[in-house]
Amino acid sequence: MQARVLVDELVRCGVTEAVLCPGSRNAPLSFALQAADAAGRLRLHVRIDERTAGFLALGMAARTGRPVPVCTTSGTAVANLHPAVLEASHAGVPLVVLSADRPPAMIGTGASQTVEQAGLFGGAVRLTVDGPVGGGPADNGRWRTLVDRACAAAVGALGGPPGPVQVNLPFAEPLVPDAGTSDAQVPPGRPGGHQWTSVPPVSRRAAPLPLDPTAPTVVVAGLAPPTTCTTCPFL
Repeated sequence: MQARVLVDELVRCGVTEAVLCPGSRNAPLSFALQAADAAGRLRLHVRIDERTAGFLALGMAARTGRPVPVCTTSGTAVANLHPAVLEASHAGVPLVVLSADRPPAMIGTGASQTVEQAGLFGGAVRLTVDGPVGGGPADNGRWRTLVDRACAAAVGALGGPPGPVQVNLPFAEPLVPDAGTSDAQVPPGRPGGHQWTSVPPVSRRAAPLPLDPTAPTVVVAGLAPPTTCTTCPFL
């Protein structure tokens, strides 16, 4: 249920493309993303290599200007996204890392595929948010607001420049949804497909250049020559 709510809110935030690296810990998100793809709500791209997945999501986000999530399982799989996150940070591209994680109680206990994932990308991301472990319909607004904050930061609507964000999502077992789970059991979002928490876009203006109108000025103007010119033989 939690994963389906998160994916539903991503679509409401304008997500039309998503990249998935399937694994065990991100199985809930894998099922939710596949269901959204089957319903025609987004287009899902599956890759088995996290580095490749990260750069695919980066390219689509750069091309469309929309947030593009890339979803991985827990542990070192997340670290393989670091090169794409750095590129997104320097280029101002709204890349959304959906990193599935083990519950906090398993961190530092010797369990496999456990690292400190929150804050893994340091200052390269505009925002890192941690999702709750489990929950029920009463957490619907909390889950959706978490997604809205992340997408707003990714596109620069929170006041900072656009760039990558990380949404770290601990999932406890069972990781596979019950056979009887249906969309009717998923808590609904805002009517009309609106976001749960709307963030108005921020308009930025560059400060005026401190030019002195009385200072001597030289203007250099150039014109690229055409490929052929019949009147200018020296070109």
